[in-house]
Amino acid sequence: MTQNTSVQETKSENTKSPFIRNWTDFLKRLLTNKSAITGGSLILILAIIAIVGPHFAPEGINEHTYENRLMGPSAENWFGTDQYGRDIFSRILHGMSTTFVIGFASVALAGSVGVAIGVISGYYGGRLDAFIMRIMDVLLAFPGIILALAIVATLGAGIENIILAIAISSFPVFARIARGSTLSVRKLEYIDAVRALGASDGRIIFKHILPNTLSPIIVQTTLSIATGVLAAAGLSFLGLGAPEPSPEWGSMLNDGRNYMYQAPHMTYAPGIAIVLFVIAFNVFGDGLRDALDPKLKR
Repeated sequence: MTQNTSVQETKSENTKSPFIRNWTDFLKRLLTNKSAITGGSLILILAIIAIVGPHFAPEGINEHTYENRLMGPSAENWFGTDQYGRDIFSRILHGMSTTFVIGFASVALAGSVGVAIGVISGYYGGRLDAFIMRIMDVLLAFPGIILALAIVATLGAGIENIILAIAISSFPVFARIARGSTLSVRKLEYIDAVRALGASDGRIIFKHILPNTLSPIIVQTTLSIATGVLAAAGLSFLGLGAPEPSPEWGSMLNDGRNYMYQAPHMTYAPGIAIVLFVIAFNVFGDGLRDALDPKLKR
């Protein structure tokens, strides 16, 4: 009876499509990977806080109480107050949604443009590939934060310009990853067979090339979110972020550096928040990489 059951289970597994089997195996590896579970759980907690946190914040982002300025952590103000008497805990909660928007919007823009450019470059090759890759080399020659700094300094401060600057500095990485995956898939025999059957370039790219480039792109997406948030905090720390009274964490760090000795809690709270956010996505990205490609698992 047990042998018949195992045979039936094996037959049912074999009747599944390769796509379903691959993603089922991926989910099993992901759910048993400690890094993915730890990072994913922390991301989920941060996302919930970003959604519901502002509704439960004790104060608004710009409620001044000058008699309580530079107060340390207490029962009323868990993370203390800043130089204007504003509750830092409330500002951290309000700023978390801004951090998610910056991270996801910048990576979505960079990934869309970068993957499109990389796939086109790798698929058609030739002079077009050489021309596109030389442009990517020029952009990659500049450190990402320096390039983003130059773009924001040209366009002006603001959340929208920060998102655009981070996207421009990040999309060459996506382009190179997509190009490399496209070059390896384009050489496979089944691509030649599909082309011989009369499939158009668009059909080959969207149905056969793109699905095979998703694994490295997904991993790079999670890592780029952390990098983008760190870059946004750096730009805001330099005074190029959202203007007051926006509760952006980098701007809060910039405010706190003038009171490092008098009120160090002003830098501890946003600094720890940034560290937790970046670590969550980096750890999840490592687990995701191991789950998508077990051969890379250490």
